[in-house]
Amino acid sequence: MSVVAAARKAAAGQLAAWGLDELSFTTELVVSELVTNAVRYAGGPIGLRLIRGDALVCEVNDPSNTQPRLRRARWSDEGGRGLFLIAQLTTRWGSRYTRSGKTIWTEQPLTAELGLPDLSL
Repeated sequence: MSVVAAARKAAAGQLAAWGLDELSFTTELVVSELVTNAVRYAGGPIGLRLIRGDALVCEVNDPSNTQPRLRRARWSDEGGRGLFLIAQLTTRWGSRYTRSGKTIWTEQPLTAELGLPDLSL
C-alpha cells in the first residue's frame, strides 16, 4: 500500500471514529494532496495529524524547509493545482517552520458549521 493510500485510509478511519464521515471525501482529498507533495518534494519521514476542535485541522509535516506556493496552473500544465484545490476546499491553510522541517495545515468546518440540520431529539 502506498504512503498516500495509507494516509487517506488512516484519515477516513479517524473521521469515522469521531462520527464525521461526511467530511471524509474532502479530507481524503486534502490529505492526498498534502502527503503527495511531501513525498514528491521533501522525502524523508512524513507525519499526518488530524485535530478535532472548533474546526477539523489536518497537519502534514516533512523535513523540507521549502514553503509551498499557491499558483494557478494553466490548462496545459500537468501539475500545480494541488494547493489551489486545497485553498478552495478548506476555510484556511498555511505552513509553519519546525525544528525538523515544516508543517502544512488546513482547517475545515465541522458538520454543525456546514449548516446541516440538527436531527437530535
